[in-house]
Amino acid sequence: MSKISQLPIEKWDPELRALTQADSASALEKKGMGVTAHAPHMAKAMGAFMAKAMKDHKLSRRLIELVRLRVAFHNQCRTCMAVRYQSAVDDGLTEDMVCSLEKPQESPDLTEREKAALAYADLFATNHLAIDDEMFDNLHRYYTEAEMVELMLFVSFFVGFGRFGAVINAVEELPKGFQDKSKKAAPWQIRESVVVRG
Repeated sequence: MSKISQLPIEKWDPELRALTQADSASALEKKGMGVTAHAPHMAKAMGAFMAKAMKDHKLSRRLIELVRLRVAFHNQCRTCMAVRYQSAVDDGLTEDMVCSLEKPQESPDLTEREKAALAYADLFATNHLAIDDEMFDNLHRYYTEAEMVELMLFVSFFVGFGRFGAVINAVEELPKGFQDKSKKAAPWQIRESVVVRG
């Protein structure tokens, strides 16, 4: 059960409701947004940031989604693991690729570029102080500095907001496999997912 209640949509700040297109959102989307709606000034700023970041970026949606899902595993954010964004699916994300996230460095389904980003995301999410010159040298092989900054900002957001999601525990709208908190979850173990807008 969620640690913070979901604010009913009719009580949301009108600007937040319009910004998030809440009236056409799925029950799962409304759940997370309904929690942040308690602090509309913050929710609007965060929503505007992510809307802009997801619209105007150099990295592929597929790569962003792979990184997001890998970070979600480290965070144990069950909502984050259950969700697949439509734009990433449209950009070629498949459930086979999601399954390859269990051991990304061994996967034939992922490019070397994707593996470099995932190695960075793994370390950032689990031991950020261990990111060293060798890691940056590897990123420089595959990414421009502008792309590296994008990657770093996306990973930072996913770590922080994913931990928020894990802590509030809003799992009621998730597929059953993600609701069971008795064991660690992984997006590659639970084959149920929910495709959402974005």
